[in-house]
Amino acid sequence: MKFNLFRKPQAMTAAEPTTASTMTMAPTPAVMSTSAPEVSGSNNTEINKNDMFEEIKSKFLNEIDKIPLPPWALIAIAVVAALLILTCCFCIIKKCCCKKKKNKKGKKGKDGFNMKNMQGGEDDDDDEGETGLTEEEKEEEEKEQEKLGKLQYSIDYDFENTKLTIGILQAADLMSMDSGGTSDPYVKVLFLPDKKKKFDTKVHKKTLNSVFNETFVFKVPYEELGGKTLCMSVYDYDRFSKHDVIGEVKLPMNTIDLGRPIEEWRDLESADQEEPEKLGDICISLRYVPTAGKLTVCILEAKNLKKMDACGLSDPYVKIQLLQGGKRLKKKKTTVKKNTLNPYYNESFSFEIPLEQMQKILVAVTVFDYDKIGKNDAIGKIFVGSKATGLGLKHWSDMLANPRRPIAQWHALQPEEDIDGQLASLNAKK
Repeated sequence: MKFNLFRKPQAMTAAEPTTASTMTMAPTPAVMSTSAPEVSGSNNTEINKNDMFEEIKSKFLNEIDKIPLPPWALIAIAVVAALLILTCCFCIIKKCCCKKKKNKKGKKGKDGFNMKNMQGGEDDDDDEGETGLTEEEKEEEEKEQEKLGKLQYSIDYDFENTKLTIGILQAADLMSMDSGGTSDPYVKVLFLPDKKKKFDTKVHKKTLNSVFNETFVFKVPYEELGGKTLCMSVYDYDRFSKHDVIGEVKLPMNTIDLGRPIEEWRDLESADQEEPEKLGDICISLRYVPTAGKLTVCILEAKNLKKMDACGLSDPYVKIQLLQGGKRLKKKKTTVKKNTLNPYYNESFSFEIPLEQMQKILVAVTVFDYDKIGKNDAIGKIFVGSKATGLGLKHWSDMLANPRRPIAQWHALQPEEDIDGQLASLNAKK
């Protein structure tokens, strides 16, 4: 029993070295076996990559061979496509660069503004940098403004009769507006902001030094003068187009001592380019009967007329003139509608005109503000006919295309002097 028990552990201890030797010897062939597949695997991957590339290349060449185009055409298409891609890339890069430059400029401007607040001595330099003007250019601009000319005027107020007399004496060294180096000046006198009453001097032809010696009287209570501004504008008269403003003199009446007569020279300043003033609209109806040779003009209504009275209203009436070759053949007018800016008339006027004369006829329609004491002021004017333009021509053509039918149309009123200039140009073309 003892022996058996003793031998069993010996057998177990004797077996251990054999197992260990087997374990240690076994890895040697295993290492050899693993290293060989790695080398062969790398070679296989390279061969596979080359095979794939060759297959893709062959497929691509086969597809190109299927395209029914010669090789030079395919090369040209490839070159054009490459150029397009390059130009697109160039444009994108350019835009990005421009945005960066703008952002940098904006930052510089902000920094300059901050520096101005901190350092008062650098104001002049920063202003020149922002405006981009040097001292010489500023002087040239000032000289250009001085070259507009100057105006001599007089002001005298009669306290007993509440009358203000404005004298336009002369103008000198005016800026030339015509191609011949001269101008056709005249002066327009009015009060702002109402612009109700206007006076114009006579036109002096082809001169830059005009002697007017004309006086104009405004009846204005003294207590109302403080809120008004006297405006004297020098214009260059043009027969066939809109008159150009040379310069103006503005005098706030609250800055003038009216206790004594005033006579002085003032340099003309550049006039502000104001938006066209809205004068209102008028609706008229035209009807022509060729067999009877009868033209009927119906004044239907007007709306949004310009305020002409001190109370903010007007007393409008309409005058119709039949013109041919610059001569007035007939004239008629509607009744006066009191204290309104949206009058309704519905008044018709008939004229006998043969069909062969219809191409030579013009119909001028003028809206006036009735005044019991002074002159009736024109609010606005239009004209229709075969020689008109825009709505005036369209309205006339629609009437002729629809005989015996009244054709109504709204027209925007225009300044009377502008319409008179257009009519004069039409007559001069003959």
